[in-house]
Amino acid sequence: MRVTNLTKNTVLADDAAIAQTALKRLKGLLGQSSLAAGKALVIRPCNSVHTFFMRFSIDLLFVDKNNRVVKACKEIRPFRLTPVYFQSAFCIELPAGVVNSSNTQESDQLSIE
Repeated sequence: MRVTNLTKNTVLADDAAIAQTALKRLKGLLGQSSLAAGKALVIRPCNSVHTFFMRFSIDLLFVDKNNRVVKACKEIRPFRLTPVYFQSAFCIELPAGVVNSSNTQESDQLSIE
């Protein structure tokens, strides 16, 4: 899947995987040593994320049911827990630095296809 910020006209990821089952959502990025540029993980449903036992920092986008960014979290380090974002329908995990480099922020409209 491809994740695009329509508001900023930028591609956030051109190779996004989706985690919809309980097992895939639980595993997430655990066990990986990095998340390569252009990759992402879309976790659905999701309104909070932990980075316990991860080996690297990530950026997070919490997105509502209309594909609008509810919260953009930059460079979340391992062993952290985000607040719960009740408006979030899903979360996109991206390599650290993508949110800054794309200037993605709250209320931006995304496309996931």
